[in-house]
Amino acid sequence: MPLGKEVRSSSASGRLETQHVSSIITVIDSGRIVQSNGLRDELAETQRYYSILCELWRTADRTTGSGCCVEKLTDDCSEDKQQPEWLERELLSQNRRRHSITQGDEAQMRKQHPIIDSTRRLCSLKIDETISLDNLQKLKLAFEEFERGGSRSIDAKCFGRIVKKCLGLPKTSNAQIQRLFKKIDYLGQGQISWGEFCTHMMHEYKEKQETVRRSKQVAFTLPASMKTLCHGIPIVNIHSSHDGTIVTVREDGVVCCCSPELKPLKTKHLFNEGPASRKSKWASDFILMTEFNKLMIGTGDREIQLYELSTLEPYCQINALETVPLTLDFGCTGPDKCYIVYGDAEGCVTIILISYVGDTLRLWNKLPEIENMPNIAIDDAVLFPNVTFVRWKVHQDWVTQAKYFHSFQAVVSSSKEESTSLVIGCVLPLTDAEQQLDDIREACYEGKTKKIQLSWIPQLRASCDQTVFNISKGVKTFDLCQKHSLLVTGGMDRLIRMWNPHFSGKPNGILKGHSAPITYLHIIPENGQIFSVSIDCTVKIWDIQDQCCLFTADSQASGIHGDISACSYSSAVKSFYFAADCIAVLSLKIRPRLHSRLTVSHDETVMCCGYSEEFRQVVSCSEGSVVKVWDFDTGRQVFEFGGTHDQSAITCMAFDPKGRRLITGGRDGCVKIWNFNNGQCLKTLRKDGECHKVCDCIFLQVHRTFYVMSVGGDRKIDIYPDIPEGLHHVQRPQPSWQDDLRSGHTEDILCVAQCPPSLLATSSYDGEIIVWNVISGRIRCRLVSPLLAEHQNVEGLDTSVPSIIFFKNSKLQHFSSATALLSAGAMGCINIWNVLSGSKLAGSFKAVRNASQQYSWIQFWVPRHRTLVFAFLSPIFKIANQALGSFVANCFFAYTSKFQQKITKLAKTAKDTLLYAADRIGYIYVYNMEKFTAGQKSPRVEGFWRAHTSQITGLQIVDNDQVVLTSSTDYTVRIWSAHGEYIGTFGQSESWNVHISSSWKHPAVPYEVLIDPLSMPHHEILNVKTRSDYIDTDKTGAHKGELKALSWNSQAC
Repeated sequence: MPLGKEVRSSSASGRLETQHVSSIITVIDSGRIVQSNGLRDELAETQRYYSILCELWRTADRTTGSGCCVEKLTDDCSEDKQQPEWLERELLSQNRRRHSITQGDEAQMRKQHPIIDSTRRLCSLKIDETISLDNLQKLKLAFEEFERGGSRSIDAKCFGRIVKKCLGLPKTSNAQIQRLFKKIDYLGQGQISWGEFCTHMMHEYKEKQETVRRSKQVAFTLPASMKTLCHGIPIVNIHSSHDGTIVTVREDGVVCCCSPELKPLKTKHLFNEGPASRKSKWASDFILMTEFNKLMIGTGDREIQLYELSTLEPYCQINALETVPLTLDFGCTGPDKCYIVYGDAEGCVTIILISYVGDTLRLWNKLPEIENMPNIAIDDAVLFPNVTFVRWKVHQDWVTQAKYFHSFQAVVSSSKEESTSLVIGCVLPLTDAEQQLDDIREACYEGKTKKIQLSWIPQLRASCDQTVFNISKGVKTFDLCQKHSLLVTGGMDRLIRMWNPHFSGKPNGILKGHSAPITYLHIIPENGQIFSVSIDCTVKIWDIQDQCCLFTADSQASGIHGDISACSYSSAVKSFYFAADCIAVLSLKIRPRLHSRLTVSHDETVMCCGYSEEFRQVVSCSEGSVVKVWDFDTGRQVFEFGGTHDQSAITCMAFDPKGRRLITGGRDGCVKIWNFNNGQCLKTLRKDGECHKVCDCIFLQVHRTFYVMSVGGDRKIDIYPDIPEGLHHVQRPQPSWQDDLRSGHTEDILCVAQCPPSLLATSSYDGEIIVWNVISGRIRCRLVSPLLAEHQNVEGLDTSVPSIIFFKNSKLQHFSSATALLSAGAMGCINIWNVLSGSKLAGSFKAVRNASQQYSWIQFWVPRHRTLVFAFLSPIFKIANQALGSFVANCFFAYTSKFQQKITKLAKTAKDTLLYAADRIGYIYVYNMEKFTAGQKSPRVEGFWRAHTSQITGLQIVDNDQVVLTSSTDYTVRIWSAHGEYIGTFGQSESWNVHISSSWKHPAVPYEVLIDPLSMPHHEILNVKTRSDYIDTDKTGAHKGELKALSWNSQAC
């Protein structure tokens, strides 16, 4: 590689070679930015961090024109922006006789709700996004002053002074600076060094880049759909019509029209068989003239033939060409004007301009026929007043591709000869103005018809009429885009070069990744992407802006094999078509468009969520191995990082006791520890040998030592000491307990829970619960979930225990130690165990809606659908709907669950007084456990509501703010009041404040919950027979974009 070039790795086996630009991404990826461990020279390591970080800022400055990060989070909390509507309503509600807001009102509001002011200050400016290169150098000098004073690190107070001074932000709040300090000091040591500061900034910047790249991710559905070819004749080209119909032409002239799914629609042999002594005619290329309903084919007999596209009947042909048209193109330049362009083996590009196309072709259609085809020789065709002919000598070798681009008013052609690898030239001669004036004068003023004698001697363009690109080993394929002002070329050297089409000196970038010559390139302007295909059947998708590879599909993954004779991308159906050993189609994966009223937090299933009290942030993890960090007080996304478990799903998460580190477990069998504020992986915890899925993990303390504990598919308890400053990034577990090895679980362990100081409980797929002494590692007792009589003979009954929780409350009656263990049982049951006194089952109850509560409801009659719709709302909504003229009434319902869905998550309040249970169809039940006795059938139900439309995967109570966090497989993370009032969904456009109810979504409910049939309560009036199908609760989807109305019997209405 020449000097001054570096290679930047990308996410999909592609890389970019840039000219004279030093990239830091390679250093970040391969350098493993880690803390100094005493074995290296700390000063040299810190200087290395600083050098990389400086280059990072220079790169960002070149990319964005500023000294800040490439992708800044939108600041919706800024002081100078318009106040949210809920804040205006709250201010006006303070004085009902006022109709406008003053600064005094707002100041008074801040006094009443200090959280508004503090939240707004924290959101108004993000320090780490305002640091320029100059600021960075000032910070470095400030840190060096402390080092010269003998201190290798500084505390939070000194850090605050440095930040305010170096960034020129004297009025920046101390709380905001403290938050940044805590993000860097994830171990809570109270000190940070210059190296730690640089490391934090680099990781944060890298993850923001990856977040932008992840938003552009695209992929094909693999493997490809195939249609076997029953012949060995190559297909010369593939094109698609506006409606997505695929047209292919073989060398022997057989045309096949297929549906986008490759179902044959029409097949016809176009070439008539000649005498036996004559060679068969063969097709060199073809193009669709969809504007004129024609199919144009170039043949080896030096002809251009036109057929009706709808019937494939012969229409006319131009014969007696000087050379064989190897590559054809067609372009419309007006309502009834077009160019026909073809390249030949002599390196010439021939252009035929036809005006009044319809009339001209109709005249040619009436000419004498040759072999059942109306025929006109090219010498006669150019005599028509509507036809202009020009032949350019462009290349020294045969033309590999020739295309007309109307947006550039130019013809682009390529060849494998280096000196004229690609040429962008004018269509007609533009420089001889004097000759053009003479032609006009002769034709217009003298009234003479110019006699034209066709000359096949090619013309040479003037240097100012063309742009010549000299490329090593020539060009096989290219594409040109006006929107991005981009020319891309590919050929035998396996490189994709990106050019400014107006300058041929040096390419703007070189994309590397193909291991075979490139045979096809296509630019997708609307998505800013480049599609490329090499002769080894490898397909890649590149991002134009980031100049990186987004997706790669090799022949093994796609199933496409053989020599590619033709390929084409259809924008109508967003699919790639290939002709090799078979006809194949690769379809782009299209993200489903959600209903306008639906809001999602992730693009895939949310597996878990949690709350960090230290930063007042919510963290959620998805099946796509993406972690998102949300601001608890507003619902805004703060940060995101992905690829946490090598694209394997994250299955569980936990926080360390200080709430500054995140622990995640995945299907890849690894447990990882993160600084979730910058995406840095601090430790990887895994066993030797084969790894099994991790189902649950916790952070626990035994005496003064902290441990990370994980359980899962290996059916053993893995314990890792928490050694933050260990020498090794990968850490192995301690030896297993002897009782665990001899008589532990025999099925996958699904859940683990601790009861300090010494109790630990684990539950498994077969319904067994084992209580351990965490200090000795011995089994204390075994518990087996009982089955009710009506469940004894149920086939395929799910007896697993996905959630367990310890309950410690001195007011629990009939529990000698006031310690109980609650577990999720079969068919919606919750079991209560007395683990310290006999290890017996103390009680069992079903999570059912069995309380009589007062609700408001509205009924609507929809005549068109003959449907009666009930909307069950809270009393707050009553007045509003009366104003709308709807019939509102109060009634009592006895809520009893019809579905008896399994409980998936259990949670409790801080004082162990309330129990929250969540089930598979998204319901949450709240029970008062304070006065529950073993003789009672069920604890008192405090309330229930439906939070999601599918299984709840995360449930946590935030006691200080009296709210509930939930996550679900329906892609959402939501926040509720302790009584089930809907506050909002993380990721929604409107912000909220958890302390101001007017900012909540309540009394509204999530749209998908409102329209879901399973949200209807169980009442006798709703039990009438209907014509609707039985609802299978196991098949309820995560998203429902349309209302599934119940078809009520007309007699019942």
